[in-house]
Amino acid sequence: MDVLWIALLTLQGPPPPAPDIYVAELRVKDGRVSVGAPVNATARPGYDNQPFFLPDGRSFLYTSVRDSQTDIYRYDLDRKTSVRVTATRESEYSPTPLPNGKGFSVIRVELDSTQRLWSFNPDGSQPRLVLDSIKPVGYHAWANDHTLLLFVLGTPATLQLADARAPAASGEIVARDIGRSLQRIPGREAVSFVQRDSVAGASLQEFDVRSHRVTKLVRAPAGADFFVWTRQGIVLTASGTKLYQWDSHRGGDWEPIADFASAGLANLTRLAVSPKGDRLAIVAVPAVALAF
Repeated sequence: MDVLWIALLTLQGPPPPAPDIYVAELRVKDGRVSVGAPVNATARPGYDNQPFFLPDGRSFLYTSVRDSQTDIYRYDLDRKTSVRVTATRESEYSPTPLPNGKGFSVIRVELDSTQRLWSFNPDGSQPRLVLDSIKPVGYHAWANDHTLLLFVLGTPATLQLADARAPAASGEIVARDIGRSLQRIPGREAVSFVQRDSVAGASLQEFDVRSHRVTKLVRAPAGADFFVWTRQGIVLTASGTKLYQWDSHRGGDWEPIADFASAGLANLTRLAVSPKGDRLAIVAVPAVALAF
């Protein structure tokens, strides 16, 4: 969740430029990613962030702040419209489809400011607690139908392993001082995360649920905080106005594949790839907003 950005809205003075969610065509050929022209899907004043495609690939869930209330919305790619999914007194962030396809999970900021993992039906009804004891949770990823990796806030933040079948159990710490990006690796029961290191620099690593092993994959590019995987095992990340790729099969260094400065985008952060791998959602700030 992005409580820092939300908190800045309450301060005096102009708010920070609000991010929008853009959608572009995505292609992978011979190990090379190409991205089409980005189209602003949310295009409104205010915070829109944390996109996650639904399994049918025809829509994505996202977090939106409207009238000081944070809820989950769904954007329909064909109709080019958004609808509100959750309408609660609490705040919901980081919508993620459930592995069984019967709804989605969120990080919920409860009325007493407790942050825990909850889930909803697809239509936003019947909120229910997924993990009772683990808090404060900031981000999460499903490794399989019942296993989760969680970013748990603290000094430092920790990566914790949890089982939804044991909602009252404590999490198992498997890494410390991690970044905010947790992503399931396609086709495997493994999740990638960012390991911070003030000396060697941040690196992208993976935790394998079956072996309980942590493996370093590649050093993270400067300024990159969020990572996403394609079905072909290519990792995408962004920094500034540029998009980069790293092929987990070939190894090597990060390669620049697109620069969205000419499209008027800046401060690229989160990315999401559709299940078919044909669309890319990009969170960015319109460059014109930074000029004021």
